Amino acid sequence: MKETLSYVLLTPYTVAKSRTGGVVSRLLSQSDLSLVGAQMIAADKKFAYDYAESLRGQTRPEFPSAMNMLATYVERNIGPSGGRPHRTLMLIFRGVDPCKKLSDVCGALYAENRSIESFTGETIRDTFADLIYDKNNTNRITYFEPAVLTPRIQEHADSFFRLLAPWLPGQPNIIENVIYPNPDKVERTLVIIKPDNWKYASSRPGTILDMFSRTGLRIVGVKVMRLSVAQAMEFYGPVKENLKTKLAGVFAKKGKELIEKSFDIELSPMSLKIIEESFGTEYAVDQFEQIVEFMSGSRPSKTPVEKLEEPGSVKCMILVYEGENATAKIRDVLGPTDPLKAPEGTIRRELGTDIMVNTAHASDSVESASREMNVVEFHTNDCSEIVKSYVKLL
Repeated sequence: MKETLSYVLLTPYTVAKSRTGGVVSRLLSQSDLSLVGAQMIAADKKFAYDYAESLRGQTRPEFPSAMNMLATYVERNIGPSGGRPHRTLMLIFRGVDPCKKLSDVCGALYAENRSIESFTGETIRDTFADLIYDKNNTNRITYFEPAVLTPRIQEHADSFFRLLAPWLPGQPNIIENVIYPNPDKVERTLVIIKPDNWKYASSRPGTILDMFSRTGLRIVGVKVMRLSVAQAMEFYGPVKENLKTKLAGVFAKKGKELIEKSFDIELSPMSLKIIEESFGTEYAVDQFEQIVEFMSGSRPSKTPVEKLEEPGSVKCMILVYEGENATAKIRDVLGPTDPLKAPEGTIRRELGTDIMVNTAHASDSVESASREMNVVEFHTNDCSEIVKSYVKLL
């Protein structure tokens, strides 16, 4: 069957209330769709208006007021208020019949004539959306928060992508919409949710996002990408020399002990140095190659030169967090490199496997974050190309 695209927008309220992790967990774990793009956007007044008008044209006969209510919400909440834009997280999914699958996970726009006791929390809207009626007039809604926006049929999804295609190119991948009282203390730090979390439909990426939300920091940028071998090599370049320094000597000593035990001989310091410069160094380089393979899907030594710059075969999600002392706060929640040495309650202790397969990466300084953002080209996002290519085929 033909694969198509659909989308889910996490509303500014959902994003601001740090409910992103819970929503993402359900979207990823309850369908067989592939998350192919993610971007934090800040809709301007015109885009919000055009989107709202397209929703008004999607009125369902059985619920004539539903789409008008949603359109009004979009105009008031997705667009800027008081001149200030708001963060909306856009997720793009690919697969067979994505609209139905995402709608089933997100739930009905509102629950018609249902009592509070009938909610089960089964869908995203059951858990995170709010619809409050006037006690004296059950036909009058006093508060409405849908939590997420997603189309029910493919025609409506395609209409959104046509609207999005000319608007998205050039939109910033980092949203700057807040003036902080203590700007000198505000930092940006980079996080990568590593490829081991994306091997199968799982709530792990959402769980990690949820745990990071403890920091109180704001997510100001998101992208889904496949690191090339060249990018992974550059990203982890500073680690390579550290591996040689730390591991070469350690494994040279282990090698020396094994040789002495096997052949009942005592090796000289010169022999130890030779082992360190040969076996020890080769082992450290091999460890670096394993890291690059883990992050990109291929070993540098086995990748043809002409393919070093091509997107890798494994996926990750990259985020930028912003706020006071962001670097330290993120690393405290993440935990140290070795999950076995991480404190209880940290991400790596809860979800990590070993020193390499440890769920996520976080920058160790503001300077490192800046370098790493440049390596992964964070200020660009593939979503516009994905949408543009898709719309051409419609």
